[in-house]
Amino acid sequence: MTKLSEVEIGLQLEILEGWEYVDGAIETTFEFKDFKEAFSIMTRIAFECEAQNHHPDWSNVYNTLNIRLNTHEAEGVTMKDFELAQTIEALIESD
Repeated sequence: MTKLSEVEIGLQLEILEGWEYVDGAIETTFEFKDFKEAFSIMTRIAFECEAQNHHPDWSNVYNTLNIRLNTHEAEGVTMKDFELAQTIEALIESD
């Protein structure tokens, strides 16, 4: 995977609402009704991460899920990160 330039990242972020480019990664935060709902979506996301062989840096506190994506091998953001971000968005929207 090829590391994207900041311009390319900016263009991709224009179509990915709610995500930001911060310190070499794209990131977002989601809030859910409660811990059970947050953990449930994390489980669904985890299966997709395994399928894509791409894993987020994430944290969960009660009903809040913070997700940060970058491609460690490329030492930056790649299209692989945007593909996973779009998958995550689709899972959350379908819930």
